[in-house]
Amino acid sequence: MITRERTEEQQENNSNPVLAICYDFDKTLTPDDMQAQGYIQSLDIDVDAFWKESNGLAKQHDMDNNLAYMYMMATKSYGKQFLTKELLSAYGAKVKLYDGVRTWFERIRQYGAEKGVHIEHYIISSGLKEMIEGTEMAKEGAFTKIYASAFLFDDKGVATWPAQAINYTNKTQFLFRIQKGVLDINDPRVNDYLKPEEQRVPFRNMIYIGDSDTDIPCMSLVNANGGHSIGVYDPDEQNKDKVYKMMRHHRIRYYAPADYSESSHLDTIVKQIIDKTAAYEALERQYVKDKQEAEKN
Repeated sequence: MITRERTEEQQENNSNPVLAICYDFDKTLTPDDMQAQGYIQSLDIDVDAFWKESNGLAKQHDMDNNLAYMYMMATKSYGKQFLTKELLSAYGAKVKLYDGVRTWFERIRQYGAEKGVHIEHYIISSGLKEMIEGTEMAKEGAFTKIYASAFLFDDKGVATWPAQAINYTNKTQFLFRIQKGVLDINDPRVNDYLKPEEQRVPFRNMIYIGDSDTDIPCMSLVNANGGHSIGVYDPDEQNKDKVYKMMRHHRIRYYAPADYSESSHLDTIVKQIIDKTAAYEALERQYVKDKQEAEKN
């Protein structure tokens, strides 16, 4: 599988300012939960019944909701199918995407390059990494890094235990990793102090795109530090209640239908942010240059 998960040395070789666009996955890039688009149905279980049982399990045992659904996936597969990375990838390949998503990442990257801004795309999701890796865009290397819940697989390739469970609060750690260019989830350097001018991707150069309350910690962190948060809603249902609430509570700066087609409202907003980033970073580099010269004299 092709991947854009690069080394820090490769990342630093690009002299243009970096703009990191971070995405939730379920109901942000796709209209429904990824597990509910074939996998749950393959277990002969009603989708609503699966989530009701999973949420009940979490409540009964004071358990993380994401660990509960992963447990359910593993146990409900017994006697029906082997829960392997290949199986999850195959279901991921079938996930329905919103209009324009398939070509969005490369189009936006090219627009950024034309403006002198290096675009990187990141997934930060409570969904399953193995399913996201099965999508066409992931296979083509659309994402610099995919941060998502993941299974541990035994020597036969069958899922046996959660390797990573990502919920709405611990999502924020990955923004700090992106900020500092410390992308490995086990690298403790994420806690190191960096001067603002040493940060690889300052928060002002981040966009977070999400759809609901589970994205609020990331949205708030990005907003509070000069970045850009965008709430999206289903273009067909046109239910704006969540984005209205997030806007009223200062969680997002913009909202748009989850239509990633060229010239859509979302496309226009993101391109305007890229334009702004190009202009601001040119001024910021001049400021740093002048400051460094003055300090030497």
